[in-house]
Amino acid sequence: MLAGIALDQHLLPGLDAKVLTYFPEKQPLANPDPRKDAITVEDLLTMSSLMECDDWNDFSRGNEERMYLIEDWVKFFLDLPIKGFPPWKTKPQDSPYGRSFSYCTAGITTMGGLLEKATHAKLADFAGKNLFGPLGIQHVQWAYSPLGLAQGGGGLQIESRDLLKLGQLYLNGGSWNGKRIVSEGWVKSSTTAHVQIDDQTKYGYLWWLKDFKVSDRTYSAYYMSGNGGNKVAVFPQLEMVVVITSTNYNTKGMHEQTDRLLTDYIVPKR
Repeated sequence: MLAGIALDQHLLPGLDAKVLTYFPEKQPLANPDPRKDAITVEDLLTMSSLMECDDWNDFSRGNEERMYLIEDWVKFFLDLPIKGFPPWKTKPQDSPYGRSFSYCTAGITTMGGLLEKATHAKLADFAGKNLFGPLGIQHVQWAYSPLGLAQGGGGLQIESRDLLKLGQLYLNGGSWNGKRIVSEGWVKSSTTAHVQIDDQTKYGYLWWLKDFKVSDRTYSAYYMSGNGGNKVAVFPQLEMVVVITSTNYNTKGMHEQTDRLLTDYIVPKR
């Protein structure tokens, strides 16, 4: 959402803006590679950069647990090597949408640092002025890196009713109480598929996209998904936003349990 607002305000020049140009002070880089120069804002927002960064793989050099052990989280990401594609992994050029998804918290953390550079404001301040303030969201708790960067990749704490506002903002096409917060074009593009995750799931700009089957009907949704099974799901067909909070952190089946709450109990009642 903040990336879309920065684009709307012409503070961010475009989705094709090159990431490395915003961080000259972090260079020279470890594992230099000319392909790093080509990594864009869109690559970060779709979690499809070529960096070797995978939170779903404990052996990945870019796993977020390794990031938390060092001081500079942005440089951690920029110093990562380019990932390889063994024979059993589909290369980007052979994938739907020409991208290869890899869940990477460090990349989104870097996106937050990039937004601070582009907007000349602290991420929390930019969010407060342009998103949370206009929505009447007052109780916000950010997680911060050791160097004071607000963690754009996770750990944000806000109340359930405020999570509902964020989902409703998108269901409204980017407006709130008659006031434009983010452009309708950004809402549409960020909830459109740009990368394939698996046979059932696609990804927009930090939004998950999935069809939920209820009895003999299928409902398309875009949603936020957090550790523990937390979910903010928007069902445009039903004109409905659902917020589910859960504390099953790092447990097997946490997301599947939330999905079943949607398909077995909540959506059927709609």
